Amino acid sequence: MSDGTLLEGPVPDASGRSGTSAVVVGGGLAGITAALALADAGVQVTLLEGRPRLGGLAFSFERGNLTVDNGQHVYLRCCTAYRWFLDRIDAAALAPLQDRLDVPVLDADAAPGRRLGRLRRDALPVPLHLGRSLATYPHLSLAERARVGRAALALRSLDLADPALDAQDFGSWLAAHGQSARAIEALWDLVGVATLNAVAKDASLGLAAMVFKTGLLSDPGAADIGWARVPLGELHDRMARKALDSAGVRTEVRTRVTSISHDENGNWSVQVPGESIETDAVVLAVPQREAHGLLPAGALDAPERLLEIGTSPILNIHVVYDRKVLGQPFFAALGSPVQWVFDRTEASGLREGQYLALSQSAAQDEIDEPVAVLRERYLPELERLLPGARGAEVKDFFVTRERTATFAPAPGVGRLRPGARTKAPGLYLAGAWTATGWPATMESAVRSGVSAAGAALDALGRSGAHLSGLFEEAA
Repeated sequence: MSDGTLLEGPVPDASGRSGTSAVVVGGGLAGITAALALADAGVQVTLLEGRPRLGGLAFSFERGNLTVDNGQHVYLRCCTAYRWFLDRIDAAALAPLQDRLDVPVLDADAAPGRRLGRLRRDALPVPLHLGRSLATYPHLSLAERARVGRAALALRSLDLADPALDAQDFGSWLAAHGQSARAIEALWDLVGVATLNAVAKDASLGLAAMVFKTGLLSDPGAADIGWARVPLGELHDRMARKALDSAGVRTEVRTRVTSISHDENGNWSVQVPGESIETDAVVLAVPQREAHGLLPAGALDAPERLLEIGTSPILNIHVVYDRKVLGQPFFAALGSPVQWVFDRTEASGLREGQYLALSQSAAQDEIDEPVAVLRERYLPELERLLPGARGAEVKDFFVTRERTATFAPAPGVGRLRPGARTKAPGLYLAGAWTATGWPATMESAVRSGVSAAGAALDALGRSGAHLSGLFEEAA
């Protein structure tokens, strides 16, 4: 291992790789990204993960003959960092994007013939690309559609760099711009709850404006949706680990870090059971509470702010039918507790029937409900939305819960989110909860890993040229 000094320059080992070293703590998307970015610059990297797998909260597990994702994850064409990540692990073909945004929206309470609406784009410049879709959207009145258009133009004019936006809530801003409760339910929250993991009244205007400006009002194709056609574990564990191995990263799972410390010479020591790893730089890519517990004194001016960052849950309901009941890959619902429904049949390996996954964000009121209660609530709702489900046999019904799925995007959260650099030279932070400008998404996680690696490379005197331009494309 390096002794931490760069006075005489890095010393190559037998493979030609520099002796400069780094330890990345945490094997979620942020940690994997940081490890790859550092290794690609010639740094000797050790990646430590306490779980038996990589991928963080975007993972898979086995249930009988099914391979189940803990929850449905999607990304958008504007998520350039996550798209880079997929390319880097050679997995882009396994998580393709729609050719063009198209979201079926079913209203369970609507009259026959008006139950199905669609949010889709045309091949026109912004904001005309959504004009026809909005003009024909049956779930809003003509007056509501007109007011939505005016609010969208007002949203587009907001300056995302204005810190005052973080202190306001999105719901109040929408109400002040003429948005009815129905418009918020049928459009703004339809998109916002899935991306922010909060309803409009509980979300920072700054983060909400970022989502809508970037996803719907920046480029005609920005909101085209992509998702994995294979289990998430295939991407974020198997293929990511293969990429890490090829890059020369030492990856250790089931290895929990107990403490980190540094001496007066700036050398870092990472403690794991039975071993002390000496290194030049450390990237903490763990949840904010875990990061707070590992931070050495003085690393942040106000470390207690990490504990003030709230969390928001996501509930996932899994239903296996004996036959096909849904003809679309996914849909969103109105007039029902159901939010988004995805067909996971092929990805799970199911050979007969159909497997649907319901993604329920901002699920504070339901996250601890017993399975029997959720079954009684959601199976009739699926029958209301999907006529084909009414005569189908339910072969399996189960629930996965992520009680701390994301940080809560509440007003004021922006001032609590730290950047990648700390006051301790050689120590960096990564995670979707850090100051990426994005809500807690896979995109935010990857961006944070790139930022932490870039800061570390700069301090180590190594080139981060392979990372340049990654964020400019998104902007």
